[in-house]
Amino acid sequence: MNSAPFAFSVSVVVPAMNEAENLPHVFATLPSWIDEVILVDGNSTDDTVAVAKALRPGLRVVSQTRKGKGNALTEGFAAATGDIIVMIDADGSTDGREIHAFVTALVEGADFAKGSRCAPGGGSDDISPIRSLGNTVLTKMTNRLYGTRYTDLCYGYNAFWARHLDALDLDCDGFEIETLMNIRAAQAGLVIREVPSHERSRIHGASNLHAVRDGLRVLRTILREREGRVGGLRLRQERPTHATA
Repeated sequence: MNSAPFAFSVSVVVPAMNEAENLPHVFATLPSWIDEVILVDGNSTDDTVAVAKALRPGLRVVSQTRKGKGNALTEGFAAATGDIIVMIDADGSTDGREIHAFVTALVEGADFAKGSRCAPGGGSDDISPIRSLGNTVLTKMTNRLYGTRYTDLCYGYNAFWARHLDALDLDCDGFEIETLMNIRAAQAGLVIREVPSHERSRIHGASNLHAVRDGLRVLRTILREREGRVGGLRLRQERPTHATA
């Protein structure tokens, strides 16, 4: 185990499909004290797995059984052995150096550390006007329906204590996984802290995200979870704080 600034083990889950060109940059940003990196391979046709293994000795590889980011993350979370689980992207848009801020938020008392590009100190080099508008509308809808105070609903940089995985009870396959996590964390009464994060542009390749199609999936998730919500839950979300790396 590496010398670490925290007394808890940390697993990083990286879903990847045909990201061989991006992994050298992504892995270079990961702190040396990370205990475990799990690459969830979505049946890549390039050298994603070989490159990842060469870059990260001791890397664990999980082969995805179905399709979609949600399924990849769910399988990666199930394989993780750390006290804390962090999810990042393999396209270079999420900076591994920010992991320190996410873990700090958890160690200081949060159950779920939620990345936000819209909190003070956050930002994005990548989000398009239509995606920004959709994210804003969906975020406000979620806050109104669930009593949350999120500033950025559709962002995939999050961390949480592994002991809360059962409470999240994840059961979707697509990009709506991020929204589902945020809603169910609130429904479970977890203490949620937003962590400012800066999203970079994808380095190589094209994104699999489709703004309209995936936006509709997020909308359906918000409404479906509302219909199945158990009443009387006490939501305990902290206001956004600027944790520093």
